[in-house]
Amino acid sequence: MDILRPALINISGRIYREIPVKEEHYEDEEEEDFSYSGPVADQCIDEPCDAVNIEQTEKGFRCAIDVPSVLYKYIIGKKGETRKRLESETKTSISIPKQGVEGQIVITGPQKSAVASAVTRVEVLIESFRRKQPFTHFLSFALNHPQVQEGFQRFKEEVLEHCSQGLGVDESIFQNPAKLHLTIGTLALLNEQEVMRACELLQQCQGFIREITEGKPLALEVRGIEYMNDDPSMVDVLYAKVITQDTSDRLQQVADRLVESFLAAGLMVKEWDRVKLHVTVMNTLFRKDPSVEDKGGPGRQNMKDREAFDARNILEMFREYFFGACELDSVQLSQRFSSDHSGYYCSAGHVTFS
Repeated sequence: MDILRPALINISGRIYREIPVKEEHYEDEEEEDFSYSGPVADQCIDEPCDAVNIEQTEKGFRCAIDVPSVLYKYIIGKKGETRKRLESETKTSISIPKQGVEGQIVITGPQKSAVASAVTRVEVLIESFRRKQPFTHFLSFALNHPQVQEGFQRFKEEVLEHCSQGLGVDESIFQNPAKLHLTIGTLALLNEQEVMRACELLQQCQGFIREITEGKPLALEVRGIEYMNDDPSMVDVLYAKVITQDTSDRLQQVADRLVESFLAAGLMVKEWDRVKLHVTVMNTLFRKDPSVEDKGGPGRQNMKDREAFDARNILEMFREYFFGACELDSVQLSQRFSSDHSGYYCSAGHVTFS
């Protein structure tokens, strides 16, 4: 079915059909220990060459592509096999900077169509492997306001007092109160240029954000808990629900529009039809790594690393628990595995509602 319904990849506004790539893995992989076999994209012979910025030179044609250095190895391949195959099939030459040096991959060739074909193959290959990179940043609403933190601390103390007899319920699986947040979407930003691009896009989103919020902070409540699997006796993550005090859907609108904007720019991968408005309060992944964020998609830890807990008593006693109220006035581009002076994630950029 993957062949009949291939995934679509958006590259600079152009849509390509992705053909499954056979990956080969080797022991003791080093920076060039990656290879592929077969085509990496459904090539269109009649695709106009002006779809990419190709320059004419004295010796033929040339195109430079911005690529984060962490992805060079996927274009090089094991012992240079991938690059050699691409060069042979497209009759071009592909120049790649040294590993760790940020720069451009330069493709040259005697024919403009050949360079265009090589550029397309390289871009699709890059995009395929980009999706496998762990996410580095995420758009978030910070919900670590004092009242919510205090409510969370009371919740934690009462759960440990009344429900610790439940399988797997202990202090290690609770969220850090300073990092209570609502995740809007995750991003794999692989160099400073990509971080700057995401910050610029976030600034551009301020217009529709202020239109939706009418230029005012949103009054929110964090109330009630829920889980998302079928068996309350075997739960991996427990969430607190977030609602606007005026019962409007303005928070949902802001979150969904942000995701739409970052998806259109190719900075985010679609995971859900709508953003789930919830805050992680307990997560079994915290047992092994208190800094891990509860988020699926790229970079998610293997499910076998989880040790589920019995949430039946917690759900019975605290299903409508009130964590607190707060006013939300900003959205952050948060850096994963970081902390600022307040204990929240370091911010690469933010915009305010008012």
